[in-house]
Amino acid sequence: MDTILVVDDNSSICSALTLMLDIHGYKALSCETPEQAIDIVTKQDISLVIQDMNFTRDTTSGEEGKQLFYTLRQQQPNLPIILMTAWTQLETAVELVKAGAADYMGKPWDDAKLLTSINNLLSIYHLSKQNSQLTRVDSERMSAINGADLCGMVFGSGAMQRCIDLSLQVAKSDVSVMITGPNGAGKDKIADIVQANSLLKDKPFVKVNIGALPMDLLEAELFGAEAGAFTGANKVRIGRFEAADGGTLFLDEIGNLPLSGQVKLLRVLQTGEFERLGSHQTRKVNVRVISATNADLADDISNGSFREDLFYRLNVIELAIAPLNQRVDDILPLAQHFVGNEFSFDKPAQQALLTHAWSGNVRELENVCKRAVLLASNAVLTLADLGLSPQTHQILNRQFNRNQDSNLSQGSNLSQEKQSTEEVGESLLSAQPADPDKQQIEQALVTHNGVIARVAKSLGLSRQALYRRMDKYGLSSK
Repeated sequence: MDTILVVDDNSSICSALTLMLDIHGYKALSCETPEQAIDIVTKQDISLVIQDMNFTRDTTSGEEGKQLFYTLRQQQPNLPIILMTAWTQLETAVELVKAGAADYMGKPWDDAKLLTSINNLLSIYHLSKQNSQLTRVDSERMSAINGADLCGMVFGSGAMQRCIDLSLQVAKSDVSVMITGPNGAGKDKIADIVQANSLLKDKPFVKVNIGALPMDLLEAELFGAEAGAFTGANKVRIGRFEAADGGTLFLDEIGNLPLSGQVKLLRVLQTGEFERLGSHQTRKVNVRVISATNADLADDISNGSFREDLFYRLNVIELAIAPLNQRVDDILPLAQHFVGNEFSFDKPAQQALLTHAWSGNVRELENVCKRAVLLASNAVLTLADLGLSPQTHQILNRQFNRNQDSNLSQGSNLSQEKQSTEEVGESLLSAQPADPDKQQIEQALVTHNGVIARVAKSLGLSRQALYRRMDKYGLSSK
């Protein structure tokens, strides 16, 4: 049974609406203040909200209602909200409908019209939830039908789906691929998917974390060394390129490779040739290189710590992974995967997972979930079990008390376009610059020769945000 929340400072209106809803088979709750509404939506499963626009005596501006509306939209972007007021203002109505309000009605209301709107909105709401839940299942099913191996990847966001689709598309080629994104976002998993679906899937797949190797041993690890080439080299060392001959070499944290190693790597990519340390014998290999970095290589090129010609050799195709807090639809599927089928999360815990900053991305989420399972007293995990920072615990309770200008500014961002869930997460967790138009993006692509990292930085966008806008305007990095 759907639960509908009525929010109105007039107890008579609350009683009238809840009675009508009860008669027509809905479970109805009511409250008289925005703070109570925030608390109820945070802790209970609400399918629809009917809210007043003014909650203080002799107030008719609608600002209180707008603030409540935007706060609820922040918490649950897809929750249907019907706005109701005796002081209907066309300008306010247009603004909030553009920002996602499901309907806007005046008082006194028409019962038949209101019930029709509720029925239609709930049908759309449940269909949207069902489609969202099926997105990952359907994509996995289609990938299985097409013979793709997703290597156990768990996701639910459109952003990750697009990244995986591109990964599968480039997997069959032999071009160099660069995977970009923050630490812990899943770059190694994307590399696994590229390899598992490539023509080299049965060939050697050698992984090297450049950031974890001592600088003085990097070149020996990559290219090998003869006995006596350096102190402690008592026997011939086979390098990773030789070990990966005929297959694929994954170079993680490529931005940490010193310039001397970059020169040799560039030569291998161009000719397939190299020499072991301490040897003059030229060796030749045939290796596909997949690299990954959390660094801004455009900056490194500018300050001279990374070769531009090597960047272009490595970055034939870029697979950009957004931070987890910009892929909100991935959070709960991942969390459920990490805790297993024996555990679940109550609603406050789910809200905390969705609003946490996740600076450590998927790796941090996995650690939090493992800790919660280890310390939990029962199968339903709570906010306390997660052990997140006090800031995360308090964020839902303080949302309504945020500065009103901040709320209205976020509402304006919402009204510019109907944002996807990952865009909502992005707008909540980071300040967004003015949205560039098509001409600005085209000019930036020309100025920076189509290098996505540079273009995104110049426009003040993440790579994923840039890709969304390029898709919107039909632009290509070429």
